[in-house]
Amino acid sequence: MSERRIELEVLRYSPERDREPRFQSYTVPCLDEWVVLDALNHVKDHLDTTLSYRWSCHMAVCGSCGMMVNGEPTLACKAFVRDYPDRIRVEPLANFPIERDLVTVMDDFMEKLARVKPWLIPGEDKTLGSGEHRQTPAELKRFKQYTMCINCMLCYSACPEYGLVPEFLGPAAIALAHRYNLDSRDGGRAERQEIIARDEAVWQCSFVGACSEVCPKHVDPAGALQQVKLASTVDWYREHLLPWVKK
Repeated sequence: MSERRIELEVLRYSPERDREPRFQSYTVPCLDEWVVLDALNHVKDHLDTTLSYRWSCHMAVCGSCGMMVNGEPTLACKAFVRDYPDRIRVEPLANFPIERDLVTVMDDFMEKLARVKPWLIPGEDKTLGSGEHRQTPAELKRFKQYTMCINCMLCYSACPEYGLVPEFLGPAAIALAHRYNLDSRDGGRAERQEIIARDEAVWQCSFVGACSEVCPKHVDPAGALQQVKLASTVDWYREHLLPWVKK
């Protein structure tokens, strides 16, 4: 295997001793098949054990290794070193407070995610003896794409609206709400609409589309948000102009 040496510029910040973030450079020998996460692991194992970052699966499934690689929100386990120049800059995800080095504070995202109730709220009560909630392949297809979200928060980091308006509910939370609203087994749409149809929610979205561009699982949160806008508009017309029409 060929070996290449790269310069890894990593943002460092320790709230106990640093007044502000700084960059630290490491020279790392990389194999051709390495990803940026492998380079960071080399630094951690051989050069600087104090470096802090999140990772778990190394398979683009857990979503925990999201960070900025040369200015782009990326999963470090999907960013092959061979696709970058000899100097690679690694920073924590934009739009989030830094907890330490490449680790961000996730509290705001987790609170917003919980608000949209991203779980099935049964549309009808069924006992175990009455059998499962059946669903056709066509009904599954309506929402399957949105089930692929891994909560990596790359979309929040790429979203200019979230960067400017921290109150914005954000693409992943709204897309996940949409996923359950489309599920034929679910009966919680009215509860979620109270949250996602507000001004600081779906109507804050200006449809830049950056969230879908960086999504590693091709969820297309930008498309989901536009569908929510359309559904919310139909709700408004039905409520105000056609109140006799049943939903």
